[in-house]
Amino acid sequence: MAALLTRRLLLRGALGAAALPFGPAMSAPADASAAGSRIALVIGNGAYRTAPLKNPPGDAIAVAAALRGLGYEVTLRQNTRLPELIESLREFSIRAPKAAVRVVFYAGHGVQVKGRNYLVPIDADPQSEDDIQRQSADVGEFVDRLSAIGTGANIVVLDACRVNPFAGGVIVGPDGRRLKFRGATPGGLASLDAPVGTLVAFSTAPNGVALDSASSEHSVYARHLLANMSMPGLQIEQLFKRVRIGVAEDTGRVQVPWESSSLTADFCFKSNANGRCGS
Repeated sequence: MAALLTRRLLLRGALGAAALPFGPAMSAPADASAAGSRIALVIGNGAYRTAPLKNPPGDAIAVAAALRGLGYEVTLRQNTRLPELIESLREFSIRAPKAAVRVVFYAGHGVQVKGRNYLVPIDADPQSEDDIQRQSADVGEFVDRLSAIGTGANIVVLDACRVNPFAGGVIVGPDGRRLKFRGATPGGLASLDAPVGTLVAFSTAPNGVALDSASSEHSVYARHLLANMSMPGLQIEQLFKRVRIGVAEDTGRVQVPWESSSLTADFCFKSNANGRCGS
């Protein structure tokens, strides 16, 4: 419990002075991507002790490069352990109020415990559901802090619904031992209602499982995201619709991406020739 409280207090303490309350300033520019600075945090975790993943590090490199090409100031982190994962989220949250657009892309293991979603660092070694909460980063808590800024747009993309290594009740330790996991967590991530000014995109539907493509450079979700991000004027709702259609077709509807959005302004990653979103 002490470790969990310390982790939460670290993130909250960093954000307490930086976050702005909701109020009249909630109105955003007509095109949220056209004004102010744009920052991004991109994380790819694959080198897990249990159930390693092939695609996330490469997905993160490619997404970071695409965002830099679109004018974003990008922080790239790969194979993060818990202290680095928490510090990366903390640093991003401190910088967030000064940016008009804030993008987070995470690829790696993500799990749900008691209806809350957690990003799993590569050094996590939970033996129970309580351990997951102590050894991972709470997605909902982070999203709430971003949304409290009250202006601009938050885009959070989670390619994190890979096969849950803890869902079956048995995990394989780094030494090959099979250990009984106390508490069978559901597969995939739980649904999350995006706060005002925020869009949260999931690589598959709630409680569903996304695919890690062992034979491909990128996951099927990252591949379709990368193919659409740089299209001029493509509004984000249409972008993720295209991603959803592409992923569903490629996987025979086994994986169907899902989004929750409460954006209050138009947004596109790349403006059209007139500097706007849309045709």
